[in-house]
Amino acid sequence: TAEAAKYLVGAGRADCTGPVAQVPLMGYAKPEQVGGGLLSRLYSRAFIVADPEDSKRVVFVSADIGMVSQRVRLEVLKQLQSKYGGLYRQDNVILSGTHTHSGPGGYFQYTLFWITSKGLIRPALSSIVNGIVKSIDIAHENMKRGRLFINRGTVENSQINRSPFSYLENPASERSRYSSNTDKEMVVLKMVGEDGHELGLISWFAVHPVSMNNSNHLVNSDNVGYASYLFEQEKNKGMLPGEGSFVAAFASSNLGDVSPNTRGPFCANTGESCDNPQSSCPVGGAAMCMAKGPGNDMFESTRIIGQNIYLKAKELYEKASQEVTGPLSSAHQWVNMSDVSVELNATHTVKTCKPALGHSFAAGTIDGVGALNFTQGSVEGDPFWDQIRDQLLGEPSNETKACHKPKPILFSTGEMTRPHPWHPDIVDVQIAAIGSLAILAVPGEFTTMSGRRLREAVKNEFDSHGTPGMNVVIAGLCNVYTHYITTYEEYQVQRYEAASTIYGPHTLSAYIQLYRGLAKAIALNATQELARGPEPPLFNVTSLTLLPSLSAENAPANKTFGDVLEEVRQGYREREVAAVTFVGANPRNSAENATEHNFLAVERYSNISSSWRVVLNDASWDTRFYWSKGSGGQSNVTIEWHIPVGTEPGRYRFRYFGHYKKRVFLLQTITVPFEGSSSAFQITAP
Repeated sequence: TAEAAKYLVGAGRADCTGPVAQVPLMGYAKPEQVGGGLLSRLYSRAFIVADPEDSKRVVFVSADIGMVSQRVRLEVLKQLQSKYGGLYRQDNVILSGTHTHSGPGGYFQYTLFWITSKGLIRPALSSIVNGIVKSIDIAHENMKRGRLFINRGTVENSQINRSPFSYLENPASERSRYSSNTDKEMVVLKMVGEDGHELGLISWFAVHPVSMNNSNHLVNSDNVGYASYLFEQEKNKGMLPGEGSFVAAFASSNLGDVSPNTRGPFCANTGESCDNPQSSCPVGGAAMCMAKGPGNDMFESTRIIGQNIYLKAKELYEKASQEVTGPLSSAHQWVNMSDVSVELNATHTVKTCKPALGHSFAAGTIDGVGALNFTQGSVEGDPFWDQIRDQLLGEPSNETKACHKPKPILFSTGEMTRPHPWHPDIVDVQIAAIGSLAILAVPGEFTTMSGRRLREAVKNEFDSHGTPGMNVVIAGLCNVYTHYITTYEEYQVQRYEAASTIYGPHTLSAYIQLYRGLAKAIALNATQELARGPEPPLFNVTSLTLLPSLSAENAPANKTFGDVLEEVRQGYREREVAAVTFVGANPRNSAENATEHNFLAVERYSNISSSWRVVLNDASWDTRFYWSKGSGGQSNVTIEWHIPVGTEPGRYRFRYFGHYKKRVFLLQTITVPFEGSSSAFQITAP
């Protein structure tokens, strides 16, 4: 096109998977849900937009992790500061998590998150921090003149509201303005080089990546990660997954009450619906109430939802014609969210509260139930649990109780400081504007209606200060995790999302006030005048974990690491599962010794070159890597390939790459790399 490129644009992708075994997965708060292998790799995807005329820049990162923790953010900013000086800062760098519930946990500094993730796990934290920084480095190195286009459209059959009874508490007059109790709109930002070379895209769409349920033990990026995979595989033709220059991020938005399990909640024991205000079953109570996805199992549901999202993004990407132009700016403040005064109107001021979690927090949701006998929507305390709580954690102060009403407090986290504070007080609020696109980086999970109110308030603020027609999009799970943000009305019925609105009933009003302030500063070009706010703490805990230590490992008698224990069959057809089992070693050894370690390869024999060629790696969604620990320092690794329709016939084999711990002195071990290979097997035409 003759049109001049308006910006410098760069995109980058880097692995951030970390340890895939023994580390609790982050999301369902189920301590026994620990990693036991790998379905798909996790990536950090970074995008930089810069003004060629001045030093103004905006960085947006979407990482395949449950949420960005304050610890991750502070460590990333520290590394960027030492690499780039003042170029990338807390105001112009947005870090967002996709909210997959199948990634390793243990990367938090606040005590509450230690309970379910077994402490602070340095290898998990480091792989996320280093992956994010590396993706930014790659984007920084790849910057070229380019153009941006925006498009929006409706995604069908991919979400339900999982707290519809809470949503109905919002005023009828407000609800009547919307056709659905979820936001079906997807916003896509397309990036193209001046030479027409396609660089990447960011999609924002509100859905929980919980197609994989809490019985899963394989690390993966869930439905939105599958959408990224499909888009990148299509654009990076002929490359292995995770390779190639085109970067497709499917980022989170106001997904607080939005589930991908579209068939809705059913009782696991009787099969009847449990779509009631308590999400409870006649027999077995709330623990039996689970939502079903569209597929026959969680793997299929993940693919169906992921493919829906991908197909809509592809259509919007191809048709995108509205160009994004205009100045770049960013506004950021640190705010003590436990003490914000909110002016509701000229005569009425209310306040946020010290953080606390309500009883329904422990009940979980229809996407993953709690382990305790709480039901959702509990407004009365349960004497048994209250008593345990008083011994464990001390009674909440009267002030906190009154502030959070009608929430019955289970954990008064804001009053718990040992060994470190249990929850953050200092929270990031941030907006980055790329011309007519305003990205609101929010520190948690806004519900559907909360997100609508926030977007509308910010849009009105821009309008009233001479910047009309802004495209306002919410990026979820950014910068620091503060659980959920419901509306004041939803808060009153205290289901899971409301019980997890930790700063009390006026949390949303406080955020609306704060984000309006940021929008006004951007519109008036006065971001320099915003108060910086109180800096968040960086606790000097480096590692504190209950994970089993990595000790010396053994192979069975007369076998060595990488030997085949169960061989492949001689032949397979498409839709079958090829599998092999090896003498294995703990995959944590690999995560702690190699930043980008591939555990497996599927190779095809090429008659032309008379050599084996890698056709799939462990980032492929068609392969599964399972690790199972035996006794006496022994373990097995099983590799599966779920052979898709259309696989080229021919001779194939599996390769396995691992590291084992070898004892060298009485108390010293070294890490030794090894590999194994299956026999060749034939795939025949259907």
